[in-house]
Amino acid sequence: MRSLCVFCGSSRGRQPVYLHAVGELAGILASDGIRLVFGGNSTGTMGALADGVLEAGGQVVGVIPKYDFDQGWAHEGLTELHVVDSMHERKARMAELSDGFIALPGGLGTLEEFAEAITWLQLGLHHKPTGLLNTAGYYEALLRFFDHAVAERFLREEDRALILAETEVRPLLDLMRAWTPRQDQGWVSADGPAA
Repeated sequence: MRSLCVFCGSSRGRQPVYLHAVGELAGILASDGIRLVFGGNSTGTMGALADGVLEAGGQVVGVIPKYDFDQGWAHEGLTELHVVDSMHERKARMAELSDGFIALPGGLGTLEEFAEAITWLQLGLHHKPTGLLNTAGYYEALLRFFDHAVAERFLREEDRALILAETEVRPLLDLMRAWTPRQDQGWVSADGPAA
């Protein structure tokens, strides 16, 4: 992986452990020569991650919608900053620039971005590893939901397996590096192929 898209929050979270994980990820990305692609904001864990990568000598590419840019929320001093017209264009551009996706703990925006990335993978629209950094068990309830969706036959086990998750940064990156797409990647309902 040469470039990694990271979805994260515009808030810093309640517990210091979230910022600790952000700092660890920033250091590893910079030391491994992996370019960070992120939402371009200066606030929350987004800003902290960008700061950490830059301070460690790494490269950071931000992609920010014009609305956010006009509000003054853009992170200054990035390696590159792309200003786009919409949230939809933002996600598409981040996907184009990246070899994989990680969601850190975050709110609705983070969840929405991750859901779209994993859906695109399920549909075969991209073939890039997609993972959750489950810091302090933050995503345990979401992972249980995915298992429930399999049990209720709204999600195939093969598609559930696309969602990589680890509690620590290095093991998640190792999983992502080792991941290979299925040859038959593309959407099939949990009931089987359409007749």
